[in-house]
Amino acid sequence: MTDLHALAYTQEHEWIALDGDVATVGITDYAADKLGDVVYVDLPAVGATVTAGDVCGEIESTKSVGELYAPLSGEIVEINDAVSDDPSLVNGDAFGAWLIKVKVADTSALDGLLDREAYVALTGGEE
Repeated sequence: MTDLHALAYTQEHEWIALDGDVATVGITDYAADKLGDVVYVDLPAVGATVTAGDVCGEIESTKSVGELYAPLSGEIVEINDAVSDDPSLVNGDAFGAWLIKVKVADTSALDGLLDREAYVALTGGEE
């Protein structure tokens, strides 16, 4: 089980786990629930450079299309091919079905992200 308190969050409903200078990024269970059944993900290519706050991908569901925002600036070093092949994995385990890994240029950028308590408050949820 993922320790949700060890993650950082964005207001765009993404979670970030930092290991050294590599950030693993996915969408939260709240986002997955709001999207409904995820049927397609469009992820950036390995080697692509992303800028914090910019759109870097897309997530389609039976209800709508959502944009994936880069939470941090850096280079894409890996994408989750399993999720590309079977997007429904996001619905089954939003915190296990990561989407991209980014080699972060400046890890201090995480300081501007939300902690678990602030994210729960943002979504009006409970722990």
